Amino acid sequence: MDLQLIAEDFQFPEGPIAMNDGSVILTEIKRQTLTRVKPDGSKEILVHTGGGPNGAAVGPDGAIYITNNGGSFEWLDNMGMTIPGPTPPTHTGGYIQRFDLKTGALTTLYTECDGRKLVGPNDLVFDRQGGFW
Repeated sequence: MDLQLIAEDFQFPEGPIAMNDGSVILTEIKRQTLTRVKPDGSKEILVHTGGGPNGAAVGPDGAIYITNNGGSFEWLDNMGMTIPGPTPPTHTGGYIQRFDLKTGALTTLYTECDGRKLVGPNDLVFDRQGGFW
């Protein structure tokens, strides 16, 4: 198998989305961003999300929906490798965000479900009716 490094120096990437233009949009949990990696390897920070963005998916409206754990990790260095550690006392919960690729607007949609605070939402997927899980 022939592998080629396209980009590096991410801060705990997750939630990759393959886009029609050949780029990949991903979250960087530690950097607290939604980042686009272009086919040439260049990177563009699309938005600073705050907290700890985990999963991401394109919704039926073309916007990017982000599960954000709200900063539920302390970041530890383990012999040069960054790993998530315990939840800091400052953590107040997670949330679901919507990023509009056309306008650049970032909106927090949900901080709770049925009256219960979200703790650390991780991933999401859309069904055929446009609902997400």
